[in-house]
Amino acid sequence: FYVFKPTLAAGKYPIIRRSIGSKLIKMEFTQAGEEGRVKTVDVPGELRNRYSLVDEDVVELAKYAVIIEKHYGRPMDIEWGKDGKDGKIYILQARPETVKSQSVGKVEQRFRLKGSAPVLTTGRAIGQKIGTGPVRVINDPAEMERVQPGDVLVADMTDPNWEPVMKRASAIVTNRGGRTCHAAIIARELGVPAVVGCGDATDLLKDGTLVTVSCAEGDEGKIYDGLLETEITEVRRGEMPPIDVKIMMNVGNPQLAFEFAQIPNGGVGLARLEFIINNNIGVHPKAILDYPQVDSDLKKAVESVARGHASPRAFYVDKLAEGIATIAAAFYPKPVIVRLSDFKSNEYKK
Repeated sequence: FYVFKPTLAAGKYPIIRRSIGSKLIKMEFTQAGEEGRVKTVDVPGELRNRYSLVDEDVVELAKYAVIIEKHYGRPMDIEWGKDGKDGKIYILQARPETVKSQSVGKVEQRFRLKGSAPVLTTGRAIGQKIGTGPVRVINDPAEMERVQPGDVLVADMTDPNWEPVMKRASAIVTNRGGRTCHAAIIARELGVPAVVGCGDATDLLKDGTLVTVSCAEGDEGKIYDGLLETEITEVRRGEMPPIDVKIMMNVGNPQLAFEFAQIPNGGVGLARLEFIINNNIGVHPKAILDYPQVDSDLKKAVESVARGHASPRAFYVDKLAEGIATIAAAFYPKPVIVRLSDFKSNEYKK
């Protein structure tokens, strides 16, 4: 969930972006008599397809976070929990944020792929970098010595015992986890690209195979077959000279809006709605309008992306609004000009 603080403070609806994680497993306490013990169980399909919090919980949690941030006067990394019995939100821990805040004023590296190749698997991108190297699938911590500097570490998930070997990896890929899992947290601290929550990485990625792990294309991380050429540019923002011309940006991918907003700019001069639809929705509006009178494969695809929403039409409206809101929030209070879609057939025939 992304919450926009100015609208939160104004008492307006503040949630500008949402996504559903995989939620394949959960931990729960065992029966009475085994105090302190937990077990891992599969999450029922119905719960997997729901958002983890309702909007009211998100807003309440965001208000707590703002209070904590104001109290300490700096960005904070906050841990929280929702009690299964009383349904209340509890703050468990708060500490200074130590990754993004430390990068202010430093040289920033920007990564861009210069080629393409088949995508082997995808997951949640952590960071904005690209890593390459041979796959090293580790199914047991006892095998960790097999990971050499420059290898791509592939595992089901990680815990603190894995940290020494994570430092040697050029990239990290896991089956399970989300933005706040152990692998994601350590990858951010190490500055190593990671793709988490792939679901099937240890099965699809073969040991020794050369791959490219890209976290430079938005929220979705991709593992490409082979070694792709990467362009790296370095920018030190403090050394950019001021200019008299107001330069506005062309932004069509909401997933990259917050990153682009860090570049000196005068706002967004063009946000093409069709690009927002492509990047944030991925479904042609006619498929939504004709649903469910569409072929079975398309019907399944629509239902898959629309999970967690009242209907495919509600999904489309929500995601379109979220895409526009994300770009507007990233560049606030500068102007953002959105151009309505012309739906060119050459851009949509796929």
